[in-house]
Amino acid sequence: MADNESVATSHEPQDDPLNDLSDEEIQRQLEELLHIPLYEKKVKVERRRRYRHLRLTAEQKCDIAQREIEELREEIEQLKEESEKVIDNNKAVMEEADARFAELKKSSYEFDRDVLKAAHASRTGRVVAEKVIRYFEDRIRARDALIEKLRLKNSTLKVQKKKLNLQLKQKEEMGEVLHEVDFQQLKIENSQYLEKIDERNQDLLRLKLMSGNTLQVLNSYKKKLHTLTMESDRLRSEISSRDELLSKIDIETETVEEERTKAEELNRKLRQQLEDFKVPEVVEYVQEKADLDELQKTVKSWERKVEIAEMAFKTNHKTWQQMRSTNEQTHQWGLMA
Repeated sequence: MADNESVATSHEPQDDPLNDLSDEEIQRQLEELLHIPLYEKKVKVERRRRYRHLRLTAEQKCDIAQREIEELREEIEQLKEESEKVIDNNKAVMEEADARFAELKKSSYEFDRDVLKAAHASRTGRVVAEKVIRYFEDRIRARDALIEKLRLKNSTLKVQKKKLNLQLKQKEEMGEVLHEVDFQQLKIENSQYLEKIDERNQDLLRLKLMSGNTLQVLNSYKKKLHTLTMESDRLRSEISSRDELLSKIDIETETVEEERTKAEELNRKLRQQLEDFKVPEVVEYVQEKADLDELQKTVKSWERKVEIAEMAFKTNHKTWQQMRSTNEQTHQWGLMA
């Protein structure tokens, strides 16, 4: 009997832990897990108030929670789409405002450059009205040309829109309308292409960085090349000056070599003369010495004779000059008489 009771108790269904919780606690836990907004809380409170008298099973509670989660996900997706649309619109407005601001800034700069600075009269210092009017007329003509260009572009886009609508209508009539699966496939392909575009952009950015680094390295090498070129020019000029100095040294070396050869030849001759010289005998030396003394005495006597002759010549020359002057005076007196 005990075994049968134990078996019977083992086959009894176990209590669900969610049954031990109240509806408020379950709702609170769901709110903490799902982060339900305030208005959703009010809806849940209203629903709980309506169905408070009902006792839900665990499966029903799970189904309700699952439906709530799905609804919240749908609402979140819808909010995301609406937010993305708002963000795109704001981005478009900001881009348009930036473009308009850039255009106004450019117009202000051109007006300041072409009118306020260039259109001043040299005498009065005021702005010339004709140049201002001409500037605004040019601006109006440019704006009219832009309007005409945009009008043509708008008409072209309208024609393209009509063509696309006609093609879409033809596809609808032929049963070639795209289904949701096709749109999903297009979204997947679009996301793949966007990933590829991002990869290409990353590659482009990497190549730009590489190009910048390469340009920096190239500039550094250009600076080094310029420095080395200047150093090479300096070395070339120094080498040319050294070559000139070396040629001068070679010429001087040749001259010195010739002088050395001449000196060696002279030295050889002197050595030969020294080797050929013989010392005379003593008697011959005494005789030569006596002859030399006699010659010196003779030279001195002749020098004295020359001095005496010069003195006599001077005396005679002076006497002759006096006699000549006397004869000239006598001749002049005779002519005068």
